[in-house]
Amino acid sequence: MQKALFRRTTAAALCAVAMAATTMLGGSAMAAPATNQSTPVDFPAADGQLMSYVVNAKAANANKTRDAVQAIESAGGVAVQQWPEIGVVIVQSDRANFRSEILKLGKSAVESVGATRTITVAEGTPDGIATPWKTAPQLRNKQQADAEVLYGDATFDGVAADPREAEQWSQVQIKSDQAHQVTDGSPDVLVGVLDSGIDPNHPDLAANIDVANSVNCTNAGRPDTSPTGWFATNSSHGTHVAGIIGAARNGVGIVGVAPNARMASVKVVNDAGSIYPEYAICGFMWAGMKGMDVTNNSYYIDPMQFWCGDQTDQKAVLDAVERAVKWSTKQGVVHAAAAGNASYDLANKTTDNVSPNDVAGIERQINNGCKDIPTELDGVVTVASTDQAGKLSSFSNRGLNVIDVAAPGSRILSTLPNNTYGLLSGTSMASPQVAGVLALMKSAHPGWKPNQLISELRKQAEDHVCMPSATPTGATCTGNVRNNSYYGEGIVDALQAVL
Repeated sequence: MQKALFRRTTAAALCAVAMAATTMLGGSAMAAPATNQSTPVDFPAADGQLMSYVVNAKAANANKTRDAVQAIESAGGVAVQQWPEIGVVIVQSDRANFRSEILKLGKSAVESVGATRTITVAEGTPDGIATPWKTAPQLRNKQQADAEVLYGDATFDGVAADPREAEQWSQVQIKSDQAHQVTDGSPDVLVGVLDSGIDPNHPDLAANIDVANSVNCTNAGRPDTSPTGWFATNSSHGTHVAGIIGAARNGVGIVGVAPNARMASVKVVNDAGSIYPEYAICGFMWAGMKGMDVTNNSYYIDPMQFWCGDQTDQKAVLDAVERAVKWSTKQGVVHAAAAGNASYDLANKTTDNVSPNDVAGIERQINNGCKDIPTELDGVVTVASTDQAGKLSSFSNRGLNVIDVAAPGSRILSTLPNNTYGLLSGTSMASPQVAGVLALMKSAHPGWKPNQLISELRKQAEDHVCMPSATPTGATCTGNVRNNSYYGEGIVDALQAVL
């Protein structure tokens, strides 16, 4: 993609970094404390301009959430979606002073408030919510990242092995080809694909899509369970990611890392290619509510490449997303996320020149208190990308004690809409390899909780020395063979996951 998911270039496939320098993110790491103030970013609002906010209650319970909603209404806002489990309310308001008013009127119930984007809410307010304003939804145009190679229809009936498995070099690198001799995973395991939607008719995916647990979260952050809401629209990213995780072993096309696992399409990318905080929060909450075992997150949350804890709006969003991730983890969900495609050292943050990306970005100073989310949140597996030679992909982000593990992400063959297949590159392709391994691990060890799954994933990863990489001049690999800035604790090992 290019914008958020597909982003980093604009709007469509975080995946195609090689061909489209996107910016996806990945895992969970503890960075050094901030030592310098980040450059302020304005999240403007004018009277009559419909904007979106997160409001964080002082406690995660129904009472404080209700009190926060009362203050929201008094301040001229409308609660679009309430998440009392985490004390977060998604709000829309067309009043310029909403943020100051909610903090004044809700001082006993509201901890913080933050704008989730720097532009007007393009999708308007979901149907069924009474509002004092009128909206005229109008989506922005978006670029779509096309695959490097597209293949025609493939319908191979009666073939023992899926016909294109030999092209899946990534399966050899992570040993999932060997793992499949033990198990293809269990249909009891459900993987949430937080992405741009999945083509429900692709012959390699249709049998494994869990329709009942799929959802569209791009309706202003309010869950939309309409039959077609979670379908892929103008992006191929989610369909490609889904194939990597769970393309069926059915004699057609390719085989996923966990071909027997079920997948739910959790659509968090709108048709403009944006993944706003309210969409991601909805996705994580839905995963926890529906008892999913694993989620894959091949994106970073817009409009900021890095959300800084020393700024009011950004800190409120950071806290809200973190609450959602922590809550879903407590429900038993383990999360994998892409480390990003900016060839950036996440352990040594200095500048950011693409944020905010829903308007013209500014060159700003940042610090290690600024986080790429969800990948740098605690409890999220941060995944870097490797190429076929086992080197760090030239586009992949890196970072000592930030990267958890690495997986193949360069020129990965997978499913695309309209019964086709293609090659895409990016940490967006590496993260679903890990999500698939986690699904195999959960299949083999159904009693393991998220912390144990992550611990074993890291322990079982194959240690990797710092190999030369095509990263930009000046990029160096730091650490040792057991844990370094390029591979984290190593390349994931699917075979060990099922033993």
